[in-house]
Amino acid sequence: MSSLNILITTSYYSPERAGSAPYVTGLAEHLGTRGHRVLVATSFPHYPEWRSGAKGRLVAAETCRGIRVRRRWSYVPRRQSAVHRALYETTLYASGLSALPMKPRPDVVIGTSPSLAAAALAATAAAFYRVPYGLVFQDLMGLAALQSGVAGGGRVATAVRRVEIALARRADRIAVIAEGFRAYFEAGGVDSLRIDRVRNWSRRVEPLESAAETRARFGWPADEFVCVHAGNMGQKQGLDNLLEAAALLRGERVRIVLAGDGSDRARLGARARELDLDNVDFLEPQEPGRWEEIMQASNVLLVNQRKAVADMSLPSKLTAYFAAGRPVIAAASAESETAHEIDAAGEGIVVPPEDPVAFQHAILSLERDQQLAAASSRRGRRYAVSHLSAETTLAEWEDFVARAAASRG
Repeated sequence: MSSLNILITTSYYSPERAGSAPYVTGLAEHLGTRGHRVLVATSFPHYPEWRSGAKGRLVAAETCRGIRVRRRWSYVPRRQSAVHRALYETTLYASGLSALPMKPRPDVVIGTSPSLAAAALAATAAAFYRVPYGLVFQDLMGLAALQSGVAGGGRVATAVRRVEIALARRADRIAVIAEGFRAYFEAGGVDSLRIDRVRNWSRRVEPLESAAETRARFGWPADEFVCVHAGNMGQKQGLDNLLEAAALLRGERVRIVLAGDGSDRARLGARARELDLDNVDFLEPQEPGRWEEIMQASNVLLVNQRKAVADMSLPSKLTAYFAAGRPVIAAASAESETAHEIDAAGEGIVVPPEDPVAFQHAILSLERDQQLAAASSRRGRRYAVSHLSAETTLAEWEDFVARAAASRG
């Protein structure tokens, strides 16, 4: 692919470390190292804490690892509801318009979702410059409105889906991170030949301390079976299920650790105190390397989703989980993308969502069968190496950008 001017629109970017931000950041930096001129139009950091990093600023410009980044203020809701989300998206789009001018003019625009605003900004920029645009879908917003449990989401799901499908149909190409997303767009009238599958890669920084040192730092005894849920603590995760499982595990040498942040964290903490769960720890978001130390010090890594969540998303944490070489237990619908990915990796146990007894039994089964746990760990690590390396997956992403750029040629 010859050198291109590439405009990327996204609501999430470095220094955010959760969700889609590391992958958008990785794509931009990869394209920069390949000789392309990249401009990223984005917001101030705010995820997963849902607290704005604007610090009174309306605009900012910086260069991060060779990539030009323009940031614009947007409303950041502390409480998730359909009304608050609509205001969030509206301000993301309105303020983001001023970040779009690019000189020289872009050859292609790449928008990223979740965030209808980022996708709409890509469509707007492409129309203004009369260039092709591609969209990368990390989540399905229409289904998220219906499935994630956000107040009022069901009432606006149809409208969100219409906008999302319209943007996808207008795009020259779209990329999906899960094969199951394809049917959603095909049903909406998107030509299957314009849909590409790309994968998120395993992001891993090697730990600096041993598992024993990490356990000592957090006060976890060597003989305690530590189960870690890492990442976002939002309504979509439905983490009351983990607290209820922890209550059932009282008296066992099992500890549940919730590491990260999100809109539901404060309520979950209060609920854990109310239940007097002395076998539950809450940890702050960790720096790269520290995440890996926690995963290395764990015995099991956890995924938890609401029963309604099926094909709207594929948790980005799975790529790190597989690379960590620890068995995974997922409470998720059997039809979910999470279950499909675990099945593809041959790694882990899937139990019914919102069933704390099933979660309890799965944890104890791995705690009591170390051979089963070890075999699951090996399969996950092999899958990460063979399918989720940055070298392999970034080549897929770059091919997608090249196809989008060439689609009107």
